[in-house]
Amino acid sequence: MSNISAAAVMALRQRTNAPMMDCKSALAEANGDMDKAADILRKKNKAIQDKKMDRETAEGRIAAFVDPAQKVGALVEVRCESAPVAKGVDFVRLANDIARQVALKGVTAVDALLLQPFVGDPKKTVNEHICDLVGIIKEKMIPARIVPMKGLLGSYIHHDGQVGVMVEVEGTQANPKLLADICKHITARTPIAARREDIPKELVDREMDIARTQAAATGKPANIVEKIAEGKLKTWFAESVLLEQPMVVPGYEDKTVGDLLKSAGLKLVRFVRLKVGELT
Repeated sequence: MSNISAAAVMALRQRTNAPMMDCKSALAEANGDMDKAADILRKKNKAIQDKKMDRETAEGRIAAFVDPAQKVGALVEVRCESAPVAKGVDFVRLANDIARQVALKGVTAVDALLLQPFVGDPKKTVNEHICDLVGIIKEKMIPARIVPMKGLLGSYIHHDGQVGVMVEVEGTQANPKLLADICKHITARTPIAARREDIPKELVDREMDIARTQAAATGKPANIVEKIAEGKLKTWFAESVLLEQPMVVPGYEDKTVGDLLKSAGLKLVRFVRLKVGELT
């Protein structure tokens, strides 16, 4: 080890981001060969990753990437073991890297994603890119959910990284701020569907039955009970359907999301809302 220069160790560290002592040990094992030392570190990181595969990943963050020029984007959930790691700069960067990868490559399955050449460094796979960070932080890290999207897109990631939204619209052009604000609205209001017809009939029927039961308890005549129930169902739609919800982000004069999109010449295609650890 004593024959390995500090400059060589620093060069390997800059290349791999591995700890100094690990770089020095790898260079010694590789007799100073930089490429071989990098391979040694990569194999070591993969071994660390393999040992941690059975560990629980209860923490994580949501990341988004949008390329307006190519009209592609992605929303992803990346998981790790602890909250401090989830908030760390390196893990945030990894989640953003994965979102960019999914958007640019359009991959829909995690297994396929892990095998792809990493867009930031095609010499390694996405899984090897993840392994590099696992080797440094010593925690299991996995992409849990990936959602590629195409078209006119807007996104928003909540400040704690625990919730993220991406919305797709149709139109000639879209104001990025409007789309971002609609995503903020979705983060806060958690609509169950974009439009009424997207809600399963059995769910609507259940809500109507509840509304009728509540209305009947008033003792009103049957025709009045039905009108009360219909009013309750209309209120439920306004609370549950994105296009019918009044915008909660300040500055839009209590207009509904549907009204805002219509006035902007846009049509909602779909939205995706991801929360760490929660099925959507």
